Amino acid sequence: MKNKKFGLFSIILLGMNSIIGSGIFLLPGQAYHIMGTSSLFVYLFISLLAASMALCFAEAAGLFQSNGGAYIYAKEAFGNFVGFEVGFMKYIVQIIAWATMSVGFVTALSAFYPAAAHGTTKTILVVAILGGLSLVNLIGVNLAKYVNNIATIGKLVPLVVFVIAGLFFVKSENFQPIVPQGVGMSSFSEAAILIFYAFTGFEAISTAAEDMENSKKNLPIAIATAVSCVSAIYLLVQFVSIGTLGSALANTETPVVDAMSSFMGSAGGFLVTAGTLISIGGINAASSFLTPRGCLALAERGMLPPIVAKKTPWGTPGVAIALTALLAIPIALSGSFTQLAAISVISRFTQYIPTCLSILVFRKKGMKSTFRIPFGPVIPVVATVVSVWLLFNADAHKLILGLGAMIVIVPIYFIMKWYNQKHGYSFKDAE
Repeated sequence: MKNKKFGLFSIILLGMNSIIGSGIFLLPGQAYHIMGTSSLFVYLFISLLAASMALCFAEAAGLFQSNGGAYIYAKEAFGNFVGFEVGFMKYIVQIIAWATMSVGFVTALSAFYPAAAHGTTKTILVVAILGGLSLVNLIGVNLAKYVNNIATIGKLVPLVVFVIAGLFFVKSENFQPIVPQGVGMSSFSEAAILIFYAFTGFEAISTAAEDMENSKKNLPIAIATAVSCVSAIYLLVQFVSIGTLGSALANTETPVVDAMSSFMGSAGGFLVTAGTLISIGGINAASSFLTPRGCLALAERGMLPPIVAKKTPWGTPGVAIALTALLAIPIALSGSFTQLAAISVISRFTQYIPTCLSILVFRKKGMKSTFRIPFGPVIPVVATVVSVWLLFNADAHKLILGLGAMIVIVPIYFIMKWYNQKHGYSFKDAE
């Protein structure tokens, strides 16, 4: 049976699912601890940055219908080597993120089932999550689409309830002073980097363009819509958290659960806890679909051996799905991936910055997208400059490790170049 592709509504939900994870349930307290009530301005700042980046991805997505996302844009704008670096970094980051989220789900589950976080039970659950979701995607896009849609709607329900109900319990005095003493540029940049983590993931949906209906038209709309909706939700969640908890927000590790419990009792706290599980589960579902497509894109362009691009009778990338699961499982079980997950946040800029700059290159070449960012080169340039500023303010150790990963990839590029020449293959162009 032929698989139906993702329609516009499903692509939007996929984008929101890719962004909304555990961060929105955990970050409000940490952001308030750093910036106080001014954390609202940081959320607004990062929302604008994410929106600017999303617009760059939207215009680039309107030029190509191939899988790969940032990898395709970098390759077509700056050549094979830069494309290879971006593509491999993207794939590595996605694998680590998926492994992290699988263990994150098991950890969250331990609140109800303590044995889930330890020993053999943890191993079985992690393998079941990674293997089970891979099997879902192996069978076809239809089932993956339904799982993604259900997971996205399921995680949005508690957040929407939290915002709507919480607005009636907001206290205006909790927002005074709006700019607390001791808040400066260093605090702002620290909070900005922290909060930006919650917005990462919007770039992932362009990875699977070939599984989407009319991707050149629908992807730009979906990317812009998903980021706009998520930004609004994040701002409202922070607003309600401050308005209901006040200064107590700085001292909680589960801010949304505590805020919900303060005005809806234990039932409200349970609803948000369940929402956290659904949210992390949704991220796992989205990752299981998107990560193998990043691997497939590399193989289709000659960056990996052709066998990796082999499809199943259902039209799904079977080898890429299996390879991704086999790589993710040992990372998830190793217990040493936490630091790598933090490094992956910095590494994501290897996708963002080249994509923003690629817009300038594509326009100079006269390439016409189905979507065009307004105000000429202003938005791509500003997004690039702000991204570089964030990197300069990032933890030096994580930054060095992130750049080190790019250096490790260099020999792989030349190995694949030699392999292609030996077997008569080549690095292919995008469509």
